[in-house]
Amino acid sequence: MPPFEFRFEEGEILLFNKPLYWTSFDLVNKVKKEIVHNFGLKKIKVGHAGTLDPLATGLMIICTGKATKRIEEFRDKNKEYIATIRLGQTTPSFDLETNIDKEYPCEHVTNEMVEDKLKTFIGEQMQEPPLFSAKFVDGKRAYDLARKKIEKRLDPVKVEFYELELIEKNGNDLKIRILCSKGTYVRAFARDLGFALGSGAHLTNLVRTAIGDKALSQALTLEEFRFIIEQTKQKN
Repeated sequence: MPPFEFRFEEGEILLFNKPLYWTSFDLVNKVKKEIVHNFGLKKIKVGHAGTLDPLATGLMIICTGKATKRIEEFRDKNKEYIATIRLGQTTPSFDLETNIDKEYPCEHVTNEMVEDKLKTFIGEQMQEPPLFSAKFVDGKRAYDLARKKIEKRLDPVKVEFYELELIEKNGNDLKIRILCSKGTYVRAFARDLGFALGSGAHLTNLVRTAIGDKALSQALTLEEFRFIIEQTKQKN
């Protein structure tokens, strides 16, 4: 990779590919640590423009310095995901964070049925967020209540699906490309799609591939970021 001239205080907009199991704050903290260690900017602001669950991978936008003022701008952009959804089973968290709690028949589900049901989701929807989420309920994080097995229903929120494409159906697994508005929970979409198909479903894999016009193909791994920093220091 060619050397890159960083201006972290003036403001950099960095694209990263978040690894599996890392929280969004893990990535932010690791990026900030690299900047502080290599450039001595101990007071540098670093923040991310949109959370990804630990079980999701893909594009995250990280802003530094004066560019942190643009975080809300990026958070408001549409998001694109590639989701793998398993039919016939549900979990309390709607993904792999929790164990399977119920099983449903799904042999009746065909490609044509999936494509027909996907069309019904296009446009604005009122979506009930997962209880296993960071939303606040009575001053507490919803996931804290969920892990204490306290039953709560979160108020539905308005989301919008712009494009839904069935990429493939492999046995009981559906791979779907999703273009949606901010605030959409793909785990909740998996739950809703499963029930719409007369079955159950949960999310088994999620990759965020785009935020607005920023694409995952442009993103760096943390190792690549370190390599570019080393080249930058050598150049200077």
